[in-house]
Amino acid sequence: MTQQQTISVTELNNRIRALLDSDQFLSAVCVRGELSNYKAYPSGHHYFTLKDAESSLRCVMFKSAASRLRFRPESGMGVTVWGRVAAYPRDGVYQLYCSDMMPEGAGDLQV
Repeated sequence: MTQQQTISVTELNNRIRALLDSDQFLSAVCVRGELSNYKAYPSGHHYFTLKDAESSLRCVMFKSAASRLRFRPESGMGVTVWGRVAAYPRDGVYQLYCSDMMPEGAGDLQV
């Protein structure tokens, strides 16, 4: 086995965050899927999973963005979300930080 530099969990998670933050594609994505485990907290932040038949993605929508929603999201609902992918180093996860959400099939006039 070759000798490698040993790093801390924090350093590894911070390096992963830096990689995700430097990827321009991931800084503004539009993703379609089904809401699962949707929870709006008293703080105004919304946490949920976006999934399709093969994968799932952890998501968060902070109060400022959630307050602009013109519909009430619920688990099982198909949606399109816009946001950026970033890491949350404390928990060692990546997630989609959502800035907007629209129900699936809804156009500008429907919402």
